[in-house]
Amino acid sequence: MDLGVRWKLHGDGRTPAPGAVVRPDERLSWPRTVGLGAQHVVAMFGASFVAPVLMGLDPNLAIMMSGVATVIFLLATRGRVPSYLGCSLSFVGVAAVIRAQGGTSATVTGAVFVVGAVLFLVGLAVQRFGARIIHAAMPPIVTGAVVMLIGFNLAPVTASTYWPQDQWTALLVMLFTGLAIVCLRGFWSRIAIFLGLIFGYGISWAFDRIFGKIHSTDGSGRITDHWRLDLSGVGKADWIGLPHFHGPSFQWSAILVALPVVIALVAENAGHVKAVGEMTGDPLDDKLGTAISADGVASMLSTAVGGPPNTTYSENIGVMAATRVYSTAAYWAAAGFALLFGLCPKFGAIVAAIPGGVLGGITVILYGMIGLLGAQIWLNAKVDLRNPLNLVPAAAGVIIGVGNVSMKFTSNFSLSGIALGTLVVITGYHALRAFAPAHLKKQEPLLDEGTSSYDADESRAQS
Repeated sequence: MDLGVRWKLHGDGRTPAPGAVVRPDERLSWPRTVGLGAQHVVAMFGASFVAPVLMGLDPNLAIMMSGVATVIFLLATRGRVPSYLGCSLSFVGVAAVIRAQGGTSATVTGAVFVVGAVLFLVGLAVQRFGARIIHAAMPPIVTGAVVMLIGFNLAPVTASTYWPQDQWTALLVMLFTGLAIVCLRGFWSRIAIFLGLIFGYGISWAFDRIFGKIHSTDGSGRITDHWRLDLSGVGKADWIGLPHFHGPSFQWSAILVALPVVIALVAENAGHVKAVGEMTGDPLDDKLGTAISADGVASMLSTAVGGPPNTTYSENIGVMAATRVYSTAAYWAAAGFALLFGLCPKFGAIVAAIPGGVLGGITVILYGMIGLLGAQIWLNAKVDLRNPLNLVPAAAGVIIGVGNVSMKFTSNFSLSGIALGTLVVITGYHALRAFAPAHLKKQEPLLDEGTSSYDADESRAQS
């Protein structure tokens, strides 16, 4: 069985020829391949470490399981879809909601485990019936609205939790990160979040030396005098050791909050497969279902031991585009680095010590970018918001999700925010479509146009 772990040497093994690319089944020399693997790890550092911290999960375990998840994904796709799987930011909002309802880390990982299981089943369905089942249930207007409300639902977290801890550091970090994203080029722009974290560490350390302790809310929400950057935990941490493992706990209320993220993950995977296929010149539409299933399995495995869920990372697509190296050997090297970092508790302690003000500046941009990805889905699919069939359910669902509107059905069961907003978008759209006049029922574009040939192939195979 070909598992995609054999690579031909590309050219002289040093650099791609002018206009050429290093294909997934090729590699450069091993020293260069290992270096590229380290570059991929750095590219995903910012978001992949911020996410578990924001979710209240162990960053050491997060990086370790991201390496495991990447290996699972590469084996499942037989090395045809080069990708790194890191902690998904789409779950940050649901983790905040679950914790606000009294949930623990086990409750969070239990809810996300179920999401991974559902994602796995969706992938199997796509393999069997084609991507048309996704398009039928989740047209672009629905997908875009759900992604948007998931991102914008996080705004109160930044405004009330992180930004007030150190508003001036937050402002400077926001400005620096924004400039890095816009003004830097190539690889450096892809690690702008990581550079923002380093800048924030430096500013916090300098402000502590210049101004002393700050009088503001700390990480627990109490107003105290405290250091902006507290590295006391770093000195106590061991250099080598296992991360903290724990099992999941399942609660229906938490599961219902987390389930809408399935829609965002399907959209992320579809976009990733399309982008990589276009860049490598190898149509990967037949691997869409496999990619979705592999993502689901990897997330289930990670959350089963207390880690965060995983998904494909756009930052690493940027690295591939900049280097023209799509070799999956580099991702195997990246997975190896991730496993080593996961075994260093001191490294995790440094990540856990990120000052609240630094997170405030970064999350202002990061959460907004998540929300605006929903708008990007609408733009790519040319969704007509002048059509009331599109406008009404999206408008209602987004406001419910962003405003955290709640509906209480019984004394023990209620829906609010992300869960209620998603329910309104999906059921509202399909219910209105059933009663709408014919001129409003124009054919919806595909969720991801790169899957259209997959549908065509499936149709020919079944006829």
